[in-house]
Amino acid sequence: MTDQPFLTDVKTLRERARMHIEQGALTEGYGANRDNVVKILNEALATEIVCTLRYKSHYFRAEGINASVAAQEFLEHADQEQQHADWLAERIVQLGGKPNFSPEGLLTRSHAEFVEGETLREMVVEDLVAERIAIDSYREIARYLGDQDPTSRRIIEEILAQEEEHADDMAGLLEGLGS
Repeated sequence: MTDQPFLTDVKTLRERARMHIEQGALTEGYGANRDNVVKILNEALATEIVCTLRYKSHYFRAEGINASVAAQEFLEHADQEQQHADWLAERIVQLGGKPNFSPEGLLTRSHAEFVEGETLREMVVEDLVAERIAIDSYREIARYLGDQDPTSRRIIEEILAQEEEHADDMAGLLEGLGS
């Protein structure tokens, strides 16, 4: 603990709130490098778009005796990955950035790859690999953001928690498929 007051005095808060109002949610207290955060969030956005597309592909292509259970899991994950993309795009806009939805360069911006797989087992393996990539990269992003941008960090942590659930789901499917 320090001898400094917990909160800036109200008069100062009110004065600062009126300065640079064109920056919306970005107040003087925002400590991160905004351009760098927008770049990182756009990479995460690309990752989520690629994962949405891969899961959708797997949903429509799933075949075999275990296909219906796997297909429903693929569809649920595709919907959640799309929700993640929406959260990221919304945050990018709040930061004064532009969400990059361009298909051009999508795979180079994404941390995950788009590997379709031919069999149901290969599809599940590729989804599990992509989830594991997202888990590690999102952990690093959350650490990087730290206290400098707690809102973006919380969004990344929420996505991370769901990616861990997805990985667990894919591992369970993989186990159910045998070798």
